[in-house]
Amino acid sequence: MQFDLVIRGGKIATASDVFEADVGIKDGIITALARDLQNAADVIDATGKLVLPGGIESHCHIAQESATGAMTSDDYYSGSVSAAFGGNSTIIPFAAQHRGQSVRDVMRIYDDRAAPNSVLDYSYHLIISDPTDKVIKEELPEAFAAGITSFKVFMTYDKLIVSDEQMLDILVTAREYGALTMVHAENNAMIKWMVGRLVDKGHTQARYHAVSHPEAAEVEAINRGISLASFVDAPLLIVHVSTDAGARRVAEARLNGQKIFGETCPQYLFLEASDLDRPDPEGTKFCCSPPLRNTETQKALWRHLQAGTFHLYSSDHAPYRFDETGKLSSGPNPPFNKVANGMPGIEMRAPLLFSEGVLKGRISLSTFVALTSTNAARLFGIHPKKGTIAIGSDADIAIWDPDETRVVTAQGMHDNMDYTPFEGWQVTGWPVTVLSRGKYVVHDGELKAKAGQGQFLKRAPFDTTGYTTELAGELNPASNFGAQIL
Repeated sequence: MQFDLVIRGGKIATASDVFEADVGIKDGIITALARDLQNAADVIDATGKLVLPGGIESHCHIAQESATGAMTSDDYYSGSVSAAFGGNSTIIPFAAQHRGQSVRDVMRIYDDRAAPNSVLDYSYHLIISDPTDKVIKEELPEAFAAGITSFKVFMTYDKLIVSDEQMLDILVTAREYGALTMVHAENNAMIKWMVGRLVDKGHTQARYHAVSHPEAAEVEAINRGISLASFVDAPLLIVHVSTDAGARRVAEARLNGQKIFGETCPQYLFLEASDLDRPDPEGTKFCCSPPLRNTETQKALWRHLQAGTFHLYSSDHAPYRFDETGKLSSGPNPPFNKVANGMPGIEMRAPLLFSEGVLKGRISLSTFVALTSTNAARLFGIHPKKGTIAIGSDADIAIWDPDETRVVTAQGMHDNMDYTPFEGWQVTGWPVTVLSRGKYVVHDGELKAKAGQGQFLKRAPFDTTGYTTELAGELNPASNFGAQIL
């Protein structure tokens, strides 16, 4: 066979195996895995390097308005370019419905933003904040038919929050059509109560952002979300888990046979609440929700990562610049409750986990692949097209130099940001080549792709294989009853 491209001499790693072989690529597809492949129009010498599935960044906010109207700083060009330099070949950002918007309009808006600009293949998760009868009965099924098979809801933020009844409606619709519901789980009343008292006492510095989002707010909401989803026998992904107790609740639910999945993020493994306590207004750079926690929580979250509590490790890239368009939009030294919530991180997600996880012996290389690529492909309906190196899969590949060491700087990032929360970190291991469907996106430190090269991914239904309800029904008869009558 005449190959378009052969990757020669590298060590291949998937979520299950590590082995040495050449990779033969034809028409954007992996067509051969063997030794000493010949007859190639182009050859990449990967000797001494790791050949991994391209990362799948499945939690990022790109060209998205917040509920307050603030736009994230990255559009689909800068966001996808930054993702690519971080070893990713696919992105799944959010398409946010705000109150009064139809889902149809939201999908048109985000198609117009993504299609001409993304250098990587992409899809969306729908954020649902206004679940009217029309949205539930007509528009979500239409979105599903178009290949949008994941929906996100919020249990906090006044302009995004859905009630428990509305969440049940969305969960039942998602279950009926084979979609996966994602949830931002924090107790809105507890947070508002804390914010009010802190502000009344004049405690407005950035450090009080963490105080205003107590661990109990996350744990209560996670527990309630699990209860609602299990009552109607619907799968649920708890995103950006930041607490040991919240993670334990996810693990217990899974042990009980419930279809619950968990995700955590780099900021909860590598940053701490003390980062908020920098001279004003520097601390605002580290305001995100849920907030940064402490060293003991970091240790606990690493244990959960090792034990399999978390299926996903995502950046929650929410880029707001450190200026009047972003973090300082409410003034040069804004109170914590007026600061745009979120931090950049799409480019640093995988390198941080490789350096601090794989190279320090905390996780295996195959676990790294699962957390950064394969599990997302499986959960979001694009496996085995994406997320693995196998014959017949798209040639979405990241070639890593495991020995390359860099010091992280904002200037070295490729997003549209003026800071990185990981400034000064020393990281070993870096993706040096990224392919999307066999085409160069990044190679030798240079961008090779053009805006609009990425394609929309029509995703398959959520696969419930391996997740049964018998045990959950035995342990919780009310859950079984709820699912039966719907």
